[in-house]
Amino acid sequence: MMSGLYLGIDTSNYKTSVAVTDSLNHVVFERSEFLEVEKGKRGLRQSEAFFRHSQRLPEYIEELCKSLDIRSVEAIGVSSRPRRVEGSYMPCFLAGINTAREIAAVLDIPLHEFSHQEGHAAAVIEDSDTCSRDLSGSDSLMFHLSGGTTEFLLCRMDDAGYDLRIVGGTRDISIGQLIDRVGVAMGYPFPSGAYLDEEVSRSSDIRTHILPAIKIKDGYFNLSGAETKLLRAIGTAEKKDYPAYSAELFDSVAALLAAASYRLSNEYHTDTVYMAGGVASSAYIRSVIQDKLQSIGKDSPAVIFGKPSLSGDNAVGIARLARRIQNSR
Repeated sequence: MMSGLYLGIDTSNYKTSVAVTDSLNHVVFERSEFLEVEKGKRGLRQSEAFFRHSQRLPEYIEELCKSLDIRSVEAIGVSSRPRRVEGSYMPCFLAGINTAREIAAVLDIPLHEFSHQEGHAAAVIEDSDTCSRDLSGSDSLMFHLSGGTTEFLLCRMDDAGYDLRIVGGTRDISIGQLIDRVGVAMGYPFPSGAYLDEEVSRSSDIRTHILPAIKIKDGYFNLSGAETKLLRAIGTAEKKDYPAYSAELFDSVAALLAAASYRLSNEYHTDTVYMAGGVASSAYIRSVIQDKLQSIGKDSPAVIFGKPSLSGDNAVGIARLARRIQNSR
């Protein structure tokens, strides 16, 4: 029987995720899948998301039980809200909470609740393949880049998970929303990031030059102007021109992330910036951001993305948090 296992469950607005990690933080089981969104739509109602999560979770747990002995699980972690702040709430997380409570009661093991955002932090910061030093008691910088969030966070491990302080990011729409709105306008399914990223990989040398550099002030920026320009251009363009607009968008995003990372890493005296969230899985952004940083200055930080599979919504970070908190008691 395998011992020292930790179960994580995450039911965000767009993905159902279940994962198990071992005592060394290695992933031994992982299953996650986006919720279906009707073509042309840009999201789901909370009631619909909750219903679909509730339908999927039993199947995922059954698959987990066939892969390993669930009696070896020593603690369960579940995402119970978007952020670790007062008033943060989304009904879709109730699907995960209900399942986690049932399993914890049957196995008579501890249940730990975390925020969805803390799960993103743990997935990349506590990955044994990318983290080679003890980060307890020190601050790390992380960009959380998901469908609804673009925040630059000062992260510190604590005895409840992570203390996350916003020090930069968007003032209006998120990078994920910008990408998805452009993708849906081009006729791609929601979420659209993976489709546009693949397009960019085939046409990264093409530029339309319709987007000026996005300005950053005190670590913050606005993206609605870029959205207006791109949607207006797409509305009169032919389909064969779409790859050029995708390339323009992703190159602008990469330049923005590099500039913000450089500015804030120097301000907060860190030599590393972590990237988490679905946007961070972009192959194009991963391939160019370090070069863009080097072009800004020699004292640029190292950017760590973690595994592409763990960039988007996932339960691996939640399982890792359950392990850390359980073992600290």
